[in-house]
Amino acid sequence: MNEKEKQEYLEKYQRAKNKGLPFYPDVIFKDAVIALLIFLILVGLAYFIGAPLEARADPADTTYTPTPEWYFLFLFQLLKYFPGSLEFLGVVLLPTVVILLLFFLPLLDRSPKRHILARPIILGITIFAVLGVVILTVQSYREAPPPEESAQGDQVAALYAENCAGCHGTTITVGAGINLHSVIAQGKHEGMPAWSADLSTDQIDALAGFILSPAGSTLFSDQCGACHEVSELVAGDPLELLKALDQGSSYPHHADVEIPEWSVELSQENRIALLNFLVAPDGQRLYIINCSPCHGLALDFSGEEDELETIIRQGGLHLEMPPWQEELKKSELDILARYVVDPSLVTEGKELFEQYCFACHGDRIPVSEEYSQARDTIAGGGSHQTMPIWEDVLTEEQLSALVSYTLEASKGTSLEAGQQLFATNCALCHGDFGEGGPNPARSDDIIAPISTLEYLQTRDDFTLKTIISQGQPNFGMSPFGSSAGGPLDDDDIDAIVAFMRAWEQNPPVDMPPEVIVPELSLTGMEIYAGLCAQCHGGTGQGGLGPALNDPQFQADYSDQDIFDAINLGHEGTSMIVWGEILNVQQIQQLVEILRQLEPPDRTTGSEPSTETTAPAFANDILPIFEAKCNICHGNLGGWDGTSYESTMTSGDHAPVVIPGDPDTSLLAQKLLNTQSIGAIMPPGGKLTDSEIQLILDWILAGAFEK
Repeated sequence: MNEKEKQEYLEKYQRAKNKGLPFYPDVIFKDAVIALLIFLILVGLAYFIGAPLEARADPADTTYTPTPEWYFLFLFQLLKYFPGSLEFLGVVLLPTVVILLLFFLPLLDRSPKRHILARPIILGITIFAVLGVVILTVQSYREAPPPEESAQGDQVAALYAENCAGCHGTTITVGAGINLHSVIAQGKHEGMPAWSADLSTDQIDALAGFILSPAGSTLFSDQCGACHEVSELVAGDPLELLKALDQGSSYPHHADVEIPEWSVELSQENRIALLNFLVAPDGQRLYIINCSPCHGLALDFSGEEDELETIIRQGGLHLEMPPWQEELKKSELDILARYVVDPSLVTEGKELFEQYCFACHGDRIPVSEEYSQARDTIAGGGSHQTMPIWEDVLTEEQLSALVSYTLEASKGTSLEAGQQLFATNCALCHGDFGEGGPNPARSDDIIAPISTLEYLQTRDDFTLKTIISQGQPNFGMSPFGSSAGGPLDDDDIDAIVAFMRAWEQNPPVDMPPEVIVPELSLTGMEIYAGLCAQCHGGTGQGGLGPALNDPQFQADYSDQDIFDAINLGHEGTSMIVWGEILNVQQIQQLVEILRQLEPPDRTTGSEPSTETTAPAFANDILPIFEAKCNICHGNLGGWDGTSYESTMTSGDHAPVVIPGDPDTSLLAQKLLNTQSIGAIMPPGGKLTDSEIQLILDWILAGAFEK
């Protein structure tokens, strides 16, 4: 455009500006055209793509995980950077400031200039805001959960590697009847110090559990290795693995194979260890298979990642072996040298190898091709290759995973401790590897999986710790945190959360199951016989729940009180909200049935008796305590159930047993979960009905020793 054309354009623009543009029909026409265009685009999107709608909201559905719409993701991502007490800034203050700025924008920006280059401040603020929304939205997609807390490593394994592995190697065989806690605390043989001076009681307990718990790799070798390669089962469906263990020889693929009944042969802890070994992240599994035989489940390393990667890639020459010629006889040196040349021909060398070499070499025998070279190496000691050159064995992806996990394990990630705590406290309800299942505390309810990627990515560590610590009484989950009366301290809960986070790299479960709560179409008598009698007894005599035929109960509670108890349930107990399943007529029928229950006949045997047929502590009660209670109460102070005297006299709230009176005995209240303080015992779930009834009968009969 030349100068003349430019001048003409400006004059034409000035005349049009002075004349003005009529709102009707010019401006309205333009707005109508744009509005129609946008409307057609929306109609096209609705017709060809559609608007996906979810099912109607169901408050009874415990499996649903709400997520924000995509256009709100930036706000939810922003809130992650305002944790705890700072949440007020992100939720209230910051949005309020932005809204006020938009509201007062016409007053704040009064510049007559319209070109964007002439408005740098407003332009800069707008670009910053748009970029912020885009970046936060993208980050929300990339980082579904908030930033994970840094892993802290397997503290128990590191404790074992630091204090025990130097003398005992990677495993310790513990004979039957040995109190391992006492052995560690007091020292029982030459050269072993009394660790109670250096380790806390909790650390000694953790070490004892670590030593007594076989690793998943060993279990795999013993139970599955004869037929399967690790990679074969790792690629399989975790739920199929669980089915194979449960069904044993009945599993279709095992029809023609002689295998043990694993549901009988393996304890629950061993099953969980084996299953979680197979679903563990690649780095963890590679470490357990290739490194733990020599290093334990954690090694002492304080260098940088590059240094660790170099050591793993290039193998050994980083450990000093003592000159065994100063300690072994010539004949023993000869046997060891011939043993490492061909272990199958020199069987007597195995005992010497286990005695002098196993602590460093583990199960890996450093095979040598020449006898003379092997003898000189053993006799003279010094640096020698004790670790394979792993870059010749593993792929780059496996090396990377192994280095990452090894570095984390050296810092103390408590995966092993977390697995044991999960097996003891959580697996009964949540399944061996978080797959969920029937809720033992709520009839006709299914516990959703907690090991799906969706569950783990939509809950940060703080949320998981809060759920474990405070429980979810409405769903029948008691508090497990010590601050809420549970058995677990903060370190225990951290270990469980770290163990759950290990599922995130390879989730054992894909999608949560559908939960269908059936409606009961039964009469009141059928409901009582099929459901209520399980806890309150067939004649209302009590059991897991209180006695309903007791005259005192009948006098203390009106019909409306009983109706409300059935309808609303009792929070934090196994008495669920039956009003969600039964109708009003059915609950009223139950009230009438309870009023017709006959009181107990005190002359026909319900009074305490000293007959020898009554349950006795030594024969009937002590075996239950040894199997279910003394693993904690025998060593941790407080109440002690290892003997009759300690059962009757020990405890912070002693006596916990009132002979002849199970209702006021704290032991019975803990087993029935009727106590006002604390949680159910054992914390992993109630004893069986028969075990609880036997203990109640023992107390009622007088709590005799013999």
